[in-house]
Amino acid sequence: MRNRIEISASDQAGSAKPDARHAAQAFIEEVCALPSLYTPHIRAVRRARSRDWKAASPKFVTAVALALVTNREHRWERWFAYELVRFHKGAFQALDDRTLVRFAKGLDSWDSVDAFGRILSGPAWAQGLASDRLIEGWSRSRDLWLRRLALVSTVALNMKSDGGRGDTRRTLAVCARLVDDDEDMVVKALSWALRVLSSHDAPAVRAFLHKHDARLAARIKRETANKLRTGKKNPKATDGERGDKR
Repeated sequence: MRNRIEISASDQAGSAKPDARHAAQAFIEEVCALPSLYTPHIRAVRRARSRDWKAASPKFVTAVALALVTNREHRWERWFAYELVRFHKGAFQALDDRTLVRFAKGLDSWDSVDAFGRILSGPAWAQGLASDRLIEGWSRSRDLWLRRLALVSTVALNMKSDGGRGDTRRTLAVCARLVDDDEDMVVKALSWALRVLSSHDAPAVRAFLHKHDARLAARIKRETANKLRTGKKNPKATDGERGDKR
């Protein structure tokens, strides 16, 4: 495409230092030139570049992703950036607490938090790239979006596709720290975390509900109990009534 700026193989491999911001701007121009900004169309651009940059240096891919995240001109830039890292083996394996903190700056909505938690921070935690200390710090933050992020990050611990094997201890540790949080976005995320864990350890989730019954929000108790009993959050709701599944 006209706006697509090619990076040479030698630059990608790290023998040169291409301008990450220049590459990020090329992405923005390429996506904005699309006939429509539907997610499947934007993702096709990301997938094409992931194929092109398979041999690119992790440092370069991470720098481009960080440039996209800090741009904040378009909401799609965040998940696009997260996927660039997630689907580049070297960049993902190079993640650590410091880099994840940089990516987490500016989270300001449930969609930005959930994209980051499900694409990067959760899988990184499940695979030993992020520390328990980082997630605990988020769970104790004054920022409600970081507290939600701590809970969303537990989902990967209990998802085989993210490298998780089922982790009752760490999941419930985060949930317990936020059991008294009455922020709606945190309450919804706590329900989500418990419902996902219930597929791996239903007895532990039932015990958690019983132990914290007097403190848990009604939504958490209702949705988690429904999940344990029927396998669904809202078993009687029609597709049009379910709303936010999280």
